[in-house]
Amino acid sequence: MTTTHHPLAIVGAGLGGLTLARVLQVHGIAATVFDLEPSREARTQGGMLDIHGDTGQRALRAAGLHEPFLGLVHPGGQAMRIVAPDGAVRHSEEDDGSGDRPEVDRGRLRDLLLDSLVPGTVHWGRKATGARPLGDGRHELRFQDGSAVTTDLLVGADGAWSRIRPLLSAATPAYTGVSFVEADLHEADTRHPAAAALIGGGFFFSLGEGRGFLAHREGDGSLHVYTALKVAEEWLDGIDLADTAAAKGAVLAHFDGWHESLRALVGEADGALVGRRIHALPIGHRWERTPGVTLLGDAAHLMSPFAGEGANLAMLDGAELGLALAAHPGDVEAALRAYEEPMFPRGAASAAESAASLAQMFGERALEGLLERFAATG
Repeated sequence: MTTTHHPLAIVGAGLGGLTLARVLQVHGIAATVFDLEPSREARTQGGMLDIHGDTGQRALRAAGLHEPFLGLVHPGGQAMRIVAPDGAVRHSEEDDGSGDRPEVDRGRLRDLLLDSLVPGTVHWGRKATGARPLGDGRHELRFQDGSAVTTDLLVGADGAWSRIRPLLSAATPAYTGVSFVEADLHEADTRHPAAAALIGGGFFFSLGEGRGFLAHREGDGSLHVYTALKVAEEWLDGIDLADTAAAKGAVLAHFDGWHESLRALVGEADGALVGRRIHALPIGHRWERTPGVTLLGDAAHLMSPFAGEGANLAMLDGAELGLALAAHPGDVEAALRAYEEPMFPRGAASAAESAASLAQMFGERALEGLLERFAATG
């Protein structure tokens, strides 16, 4: 069987991989993206993202997509509210339009990137299982269906459990001590008006020692709720998420004494709950320059979501790598050095911020610490 050769192969059609492909195409460089999903419509893409001015929006400018991105922004999404376990509102900010972190639906942002690419750039249904070096910077990329391709430059944009990372590093993500149980409340203003009024128009926090609710209003009017718990890694294994009523009871057992309006964020949830353990790579994760291969986004510097930088950094990584390759035509190794040198400290700084935020948000003075943080920045 003949093995197809792709000069530049990107594994993963998430925001980082797609941003890289787009920036490369803007500069006349062809790229092929391989993704495990059978199609772009195979699954929903998660909730709202706040796209930061100095990272995610910088990447969109490099991709020539900042203006259409502004048309996707959720009005009012930068509002924020902090509520105590007794239901008292302790801090509230409205979105006056002056912030630099507008909210956008992840799926719509991904569609913007996909639609900007040359048709056929993304090869769907290609689940990478591993890769091996062939010498001179070339690699063979293998897929679950038994097929393989070769490439001159391999980019792992394939997330937390990257199949490309082992070419560069033995590091694996570790459990952070926090698990999420996610829930949705649909048509909130009409079907869940009390919850809609509680959360407001943007992001919402309610924290106590080792637990809390994080939530946001989505563009379709639904509420997405993250119940966050500082629990053992195996805790989720003891919950039958297929039995929604029992799962709700198991989660709410951690919130005895909390105000009923907060407990209702789980109790009134529509549909099944979804559990997720939060993992992170070691702070400062890096590797020695290895010919013909690199990583971006979560594959390079997976961190907890408590700095809000994961998607933003993935997009910036993709843009910066694309710009480095455009600036060093014919010299892939010079481009990779130029990309990795600032990427490592940038990722380390955000990972450290994320870890510190996790420790604060689930510590003994979680609510007070959060209020003090906003008071200091306000």
